[in-house]
Amino acid sequence: MICVTQLSKSFGSVRAVDDVSFSADDGKITGLLGPNGAGKSTILRMLYTVFKPDSGTATIDGFDIQKDALQVKSNIGVLTHGAGIYERLSARENVRYYGNLHGMRGSALDQRIDELAELLEMSDFIERRTKGFSQGQRTKVALARALVHSPKNVLLDEPTNGLDIMATRGLRKAISRLKDAGHCVVFSSHIMQEVAALCDDIVIVAKGSIAAQGSPDQLIQNTGADTLEDAFVKAIGSEEGLI
Repeated sequence: MICVTQLSKSFGSVRAVDDVSFSADDGKITGLLGPNGAGKSTILRMLYTVFKPDSGTATIDGFDIQKDALQVKSNIGVLTHGAGIYERLSARENVRYYGNLHGMRGSALDQRIDELAELLEMSDFIERRTKGFSQGQRTKVALARALVHSPKNVLLDEPTNGLDIMATRGLRKAISRLKDAGHCVVFSSHIMQEVAALCDDIVIVAKGSIAAQGSPDQLIQNTGADTLEDAFVKAIGSEEGLI
């Protein structure tokens, strides 16, 4: 479970995140939805300890992102926007390397990689060198690396960016399976259809602040809109960035 309390972050005179609070439960998918530049990625980067908040805090399974950074890192899996992979290694070797970094070895690690290859539908290319992989294949390898240590919490920063329709459908299926397995999944997106298809709870972010939050049905009801898309437009007060 992830609990965010009054997080704020500035870069010079720019207030990227302003007093943001929300929670994300186990066994649910929580979406951070907002226009490009709304502050979604900055929120995630604070959660996975790359950025230090100016004020406020967050806990992941009870561990504070600042005081307990090492424990936080062991309890999360992160797919960053534009995550790269090692092209001289096979898909299996890429995932095994990250498993080694988490202290995993031997048959237990090999079994975990096989599980991920099945979960993410990677069996056809798990032994291939990753140079020349499609964007969808590269994203699956990066996600497998993030999941190799079986983290309870998964943070995904625009995971379908640059994917074609079939690769997007495959990744959505994998994310849904994580939810079914009891994981806490948080992902950022500016794509309405993606969030509508996956999320149990939605946090709408605009100009660094939370404009609205709740389930899709709650957002529609609270804004008096007819559709989730209309609810989003009403919440942010603009159609800028809507896709």
